[in-house]
Amino acid sequence: MLFFAHSGLRYLVFVTAVATIGYALRGVMTGRPYDKRMRVLSSTFAALLDLGILLGFGLLFSGRFYPQLGGHMVAMIFASVVAHVVAVVQRRRAPEDRTYPPHIVGTAVAVVIVIVGIMAIDRPIFG
Repeated sequence: MLFFAHSGLRYLVFVTAVATIGYALRGVMTGRPYDKRMRVLSSTFAALLDLGILLGFGLLFSGRFYPQLGGHMVAMIFASVVAHVVAVVQRRRAPEDRTYPPHIVGTAVAVVIVIVGIMAIDRPIFG
């Protein structure tokens, strides 16, 4: 059961990533001021990555380990760090200095790292 929760969570991560990037692109293209919804989307994306890591450690401690998991774990932790850095940097900026492009870049980089991490264990990205 834990394996299916961990494995299925990636779809929520990808949907949230698309929503985060889409909202940030919309903000850039329309020139809208930075708002709370962007912060919430970014934080949700980071939190879902954290939940995936937590579930992954649960699987690890339940005895499911094989050598390829090392690269998978490192990639997922790195993706989570990237997502958190963007959220924290934007939160620490003055409200008038907050912008959308870091969310586009940071979320895209985190998604690429997640895909690399999934490929490290020879699993399909979707399916």
